[in-house]
Amino acid sequence: MSQKIYLIILKTGIYAAFLSFIIVANNLLFPFITSKQIYFNILIEVLFVVWMAFLIKYPAWQPFKKENKNLITWGLVAFFGALLMSLLATVDVNMSFWGDIERMLGIFHLLHFLVFYFIIITVMKNARDWKFLLLVSVITGTLVALKAVNGVRHSYIGNAAYVAAVYIFNIYFAIILFFKEKSNWKWLYLLPIMLMLQGFIIARISGAYVGLGFSVICFFFLLGVLHKNKKIKIATLVLFLLMAGSTYWIFTHKDHSLVKDIEPIQEISIGKNTFQTRLISWRAAINDFQKHWFLGVGHGNYSIIFDKYFDPSFFNHTKVETYFDRAHNNILDIASTTGIVGLLTYLSIFVALGIYLIKAYRRGRIGVLEFSLISSLLIAYFVQNLAVFDSLVTYISLMVLLGYVHWIANYEENNGNIKDVLNKEGDKAWINNEIYALGGIGLIILMIMWNYNILPIKMLQGTIAGQRAFAEKDFSRAIDEYREALKYDTPLDRDSRFTLVRSAVSNYWQMSKMSQDERDEDILYVIEQAEKNTALSPHDTLLQMQLARSYDIASKYLSDQNKREEYAKLAIDAIDRSIAASPGRIPVYFIKSQILLNQGKKEEALEVLEYAATLNDNYYESYCQIGQVYLMPKEVTPEEQEIGMENLLRCFDNGGYNLVVTPNAIKRGINYFITTGEEDKILKLYEQLVKYEPRDPKNWINLAKLYDSMGKYKKAIDTAKTVIQIDPNTKADAEEFIKTVEQKMENGS
Repeated sequence: MSQKIYLIILKTGIYAAFLSFIIVANNLLFPFITSKQIYFNILIEVLFVVWMAFLIKYPAWQPFKKENKNLITWGLVAFFGALLMSLLATVDVNMSFWGDIERMLGIFHLLHFLVFYFIIITVMKNARDWKFLLLVSVITGTLVALKAVNGVRHSYIGNAAYVAAVYIFNIYFAIILFFKEKSNWKWLYLLPIMLMLQGFIIARISGAYVGLGFSVICFFFLLGVLHKNKKIKIATLVLFLLMAGSTYWIFTHKDHSLVKDIEPIQEISIGKNTFQTRLISWRAAINDFQKHWFLGVGHGNYSIIFDKYFDPSFFNHTKVETYFDRAHNNILDIASTTGIVGLLTYLSIFVALGIYLIKAYRRGRIGVLEFSLISSLLIAYFVQNLAVFDSLVTYISLMVLLGYVHWIANYEENNGNIKDVLNKEGDKAWINNEIYALGGIGLIILMIMWNYNILPIKMLQGTIAGQRAFAEKDFSRAIDEYREALKYDTPLDRDSRFTLVRSAVSNYWQMSKMSQDERDEDILYVIEQAEKNTALSPHDTLLQMQLARSYDIASKYLSDQNKREEYAKLAIDAIDRSIAASPGRIPVYFIKSQILLNQGKKEEALEVLEYAATLNDNYYESYCQIGQVYLMPKEVTPEEQEIGMENLLRCFDNGGYNLVVTPNAIKRGINYFITTGEEDKILKLYEQLVKYEPRDPKNWINLAKLYDSMGKYKKAIDTAKTVIQIDPNTKADAEEFIKTVEQKMENGS
């Protein structure tokens, strides 16, 4: 093929990469991640074959030639080398290299971004190329913003933090294009800038607010210091001082009437729960770095660190999203998982960027305005990443920025541009090496594509089918769907197995419709998948907890008594490993207590719960659990009644009514509040009781009467109608009750 055809294919592929931003395939597990990354992987793998054939046939285009090499490229290559080196120390090779479906940020996937960078610096040789590439990026950012302003905060991306990062990159790209454009068309760039700013506000990401705001202040500082025009210098420095001073005043007077109603300002607070949980995460990363300072624990394995150093005070800030698989600070994440080697090579990329920007500015390759804009964009990206981590959209944008600075640093418009290289090489007929590259490398890439992209797609689709079957309460069909999905045995099966085990242990009651043989077979299959996951990562507290729960189900439902006893012991062993992996994680102790209760070991279960309660006195669910254990039996001693109610009252005082799930404990709570006359609390408990004894008409009758006495007439009528459905013999009395309530409604009483 001719050079021009190769260039058209490769450039079109680069532009097509931005389609990944807006692709969402809902028939895949984690559609906002998998549909984008797999599409990008396949695209880059196809482009890689074309790129290699191109470089073999036309070596003048090679980006590895001496005159093309620079520190940015070396820094990137060194960083990827550090990622690979971390495999020598990793606690989970599979996670490090292949990653998981939820993130798809294993080394295998990240290497595609490196290839993307190399293709960019190979074919983007002049200002026209870069103008069009930045324009494609800005258009993509605008499409993301349009989705957001039409009511979908996370747009096509799925995570508002990454959406905000897309805006940051493309707002700056649009401003660069605006100032480089010579015609009056430049004013059109204001439209995407305004749309993306609106989307940025909608995203409501504090770290992004700080990153963009700090970068704008830095922009005016750089412009003021470097600009040669004295009037502009003075004006921008005054503006910088005003902005810096205003920012300081705003954040020291957040309750002032001028700013207290400005949501973006109020969103930024070190007292926010999300910031406090990140502090806990950062401390964990710092603590572990001292023990694994050279190569870390392996790329992608931060969750092991977070679990190990999990601080029970985390629950003071939130009781959801308690599992962090990333440090939520790019620097600490890289340092803790790849060690000092990874951190230094990563930072070397940005040092190289700074060096080449300064060189380009000094030699007049870029003006003070563009220098300040690019520098400020880097600052915004870097600062935002102190509270988050990279994803596909930020990696693509970053590679574009790195490639742009590489071009600025390496090429003059009259030296090394596309026309120059085209004339130097000249077109050639098909050559053997070109054919061998397209055929040989193409075959290898086809195998990679099939095994690590196409088969995972089939697995992900099968996983969704399995989840759908669980939702439809068809346990047997769900297991069959998972068997079909997991038969491909891809290195990315971890999350599919995880969802299988999670759904199976949560819906085990659905097995009551199955024969004993089917039940045995399915239980053992679930255990097999749980064991495969823990074999990959034995120190993962969540995986060990899942394994313990699957063993516990086997200990109750398998037909073989000897097997049941064996799995009962294995359940305790697995939950102990889960606790050892994360001794501060309170809910794991609840699982152990339940396993012990299932084995008739009430006293041991209480000891476990009472210890869990000491880990964080504010975590009231511990008291909900303790109270239920004391009060769940049909018969309790006066002492058990007293201790149980003492804990249950502490649970209720914190609003934990929905955490009490055992009918006997709920009824004892109702009886207690009847003596105290606290009708509102009785109502809450009756609402809870009908969930767990839905076929007992007495519960519904009492609930209907409570609604009536509290003036909640519509609910009283609806509840009375439910009583009729449950027990038709109550129809006459229920209808009379309904008439009485309707009269009250008419009279307004």
